[in-house]
Amino acid sequence: MKNSPVRLLAAAIATCASFSTSAAINSAAIISSSLSPDCLEYKVVGICYWLFCTPYGCKVRTSTKVRHYIPDVVVSAYANTGDNPWTEMSSLGMPNASAQAGNDGTTNHNNENNNIKFKEADVIGHPGGSLFSRFASASGYACKGATTPFMPYMLSTLDTIAWRYGIPESVYPESLTPGMREVGGMLSGDLWGSVYPRSGFLHQSDDYKAGAVIAQRAGDVTTRYGQPHLYMPIRATPEEGYWPAGELLEGDATTGKWQELTPTLSTTCAVFPNSGPQVQAEDEAYAWALWRPYSCCQRRGQTFLGSTDFQ
Repeated sequence: MKNSPVRLLAAAIATCASFSTSAAINSAAIISSSLSPDCLEYKVVGICYWLFCTPYGCKVRTSTKVRHYIPDVVVSAYANTGDNPWTEMSSLGMPNASAQAGNDGTTNHNNENNNIKFKEADVIGHPGGSLFSRFASASGYACKGATTPFMPYMLSTLDTIAWRYGIPESVYPESLTPGMREVGGMLSGDLWGSVYPRSGFLHQSDDYKAGAVIAQRAGDVTTRYGQPHLYMPIRATPEEGYWPAGELLEGDATTGKWQELTPTLSTTCAVFPNSGPQVQAEDEAYAWALWRPYSCCQRRGQTFLGSTDFQ
């Protein structure tokens, strides 16, 4: 379901009490992380055609069509309410009347294999907007993103019915059919978990992999319209000469990719399951920047005539 930014932000602030001491990364570090050429992946992909008219006649002008990725949001996955590792935003996920505590479905002894993991998830606008825009513009014409810095687009503590009880997605075909909508796969030997049901519970003994799957679920929800969750879509409206990112799909970098922010700060992006270092967070809290692809070209006339993409 959709909710206005003001309503969602007001609900989030109403639940705030204090900052968590377990937070592990701040806004300054997140902003600096947006200066990543690997994640940006700036490319010239085609030519746009515009009809430019004056009182003296009309002519066709062209402009370069570019594609690059933008860090739209920071997605956090953490074990207990209030423990978002993004310091300045941790208070948005504090306990409320319908979401208390959290953690795994075991006794949490060190010698125990925790098969059921639970994590809250927050999707918040990436704070590096202005710095990233200057960074991207250094390569040429830059596209605009779909989000507002620091804006909460999804807070799982406010999405209790869907996030803690799996209603109604527990009975969806994607939840009941093995091999459908999964991060990794059984045949390839790297199954991290299923995307559905998009709730906070997951059968996974590896805490890092559990956090990644939970982040993928939150990204899956917020990049789509009309989902049975309390959230705001992180989608932009297509315009003449502007092609915004669409729905996120697991394992497909052309729909979005992830940059780890904590417990390790990475300068590169990947999709899950990734083969890089998978450091287990001591406080079971993780955060990634979700980079999504946009294409655009500079307006050079009153009427957009179309575009040609390079092979």
